[in-house]
Amino acid sequence: MVRTLTLHAPLGTRILSFLSGIGMMISSILTVRHYFQANFPESIFEGSFCDVSAFFNCDASAFSEISAVMGIPIGYFGMFAGALVVLGILFPSRRFEQTNSFIALGNVIGVISLFLYTVLVLHSLCLLCSGYYVFSILNFFLFLRWGAGRNIFYRFFHPSIKMLVVFTVIAGMGGYGMIAYHNAREAAKVGATMKIVKEFYELPIVGEPSFVSPYRTVSATDMWEDAPIRLIEFSDFQCPDCVFLTQQLDLLKEEFAGRLNVAFQFFPLEGDCNDVVSKDLHGGACELAYMAAHDPGQFLAIHDELFANFNAARDPEWRRDLAARYGVETALDDPATREIVQTIMQTGMEYEQTHDRYDHGIRSTPTMIINGRMVIGTLPYEHMRAIFQALVDEAEGGRQFLENWVPPKARKVTR
Repeated sequence: MVRTLTLHAPLGTRILSFLSGIGMMISSILTVRHYFQANFPESIFEGSFCDVSAFFNCDASAFSEISAVMGIPIGYFGMFAGALVVLGILFPSRRFEQTNSFIALGNVIGVISLFLYTVLVLHSLCLLCSGYYVFSILNFFLFLRWGAGRNIFYRFFHPSIKMLVVFTVIAGMGGYGMIAYHNAREAAKVGATMKIVKEFYELPIVGEPSFVSPYRTVSATDMWEDAPIRLIEFSDFQCPDCVFLTQQLDLLKEEFAGRLNVAFQFFPLEGDCNDVVSKDLHGGACELAYMAAHDPGQFLAIHDELFANFNAARDPEWRRDLAARYGVETALDDPATREIVQTIMQTGMEYEQTHDRYDHGIRSTPTMIINGRMVIGTLPYEHMRAIFQALVDEAEGGRQFLENWVPPKARKVTR
């Protein structure tokens, strides 16, 4: 009798296979959940936070082009593969096992490809995805060691065509449902903007810091307070979510030209220069802050280049080349540069606690102070736009936003 994983392997091995399938499912469910939380928050309090360090974070994956296929989060496919492993243990058969072996091979190839892409291209690693990688490799190893078949080729390349067709149809039906859900969440962004604006106006007024950074990324008026929209961005050049926020602001500064001021409040999450919080997440962030602050006339150009080359900026050699090109090599040792960055950073101590673990309100990046109200984390373009439009309406016409706001796609252009 040929020994097989689901029919004749030791009980402990079968239990391990069952647990690997459960682990694949749980990891995938958490990944899908994070994808929707990051891209479609339903509340101003649900911004995405998964930033253990510049390298270990899930947001880079959630916001990347590989996060979904035609609106289907890639975690869905892992969830389906894990479910088949579990069903294969509960309802064992030789043909089912050989089909699962075939799927396990394709899955582990996909896992290795995703791992290499995230590490080599995104320069990050999602911990939720890593859980799936571990369980998938374990699952593949079990099929490699105990799978049905006389040899490796027969074991991995002899699936049941009928089962593959059935599984493909079921996965396709589920995928169609996932696309519909994705589209519904996309459409719901419009409805959610009403809630977001209401929640924004219900936030307490915390006020602006005692020292507003003179380093602006958007400048509509010479006097800071003259703009109807005033956004103070506590930010870090090595923060993945800050990249996302910068991309949103790049869109919004065009639409709200002449009405928006954005001050870049340096807040590198690195212990070498920041004693406001105990986090030490982003190596090189202090150095980048000093380089950007050294010559105010070149700040915006350096700011844009750092975020455009976010991954490259982690390389010390790249940073040295950047400093040489902009002539800011002395930034790290310049007392005046260090003083102004410290002055800006220390304003993070002026806000009351927003989390039990940290002494002060400014504890992470990005944190925004929008017209005196604090928003922690990132928001999609639609939500940011709704808040900005409400502030403009309030400042310029006294209109009630919730009564007058029209979604961008529904606006009629009048000539």
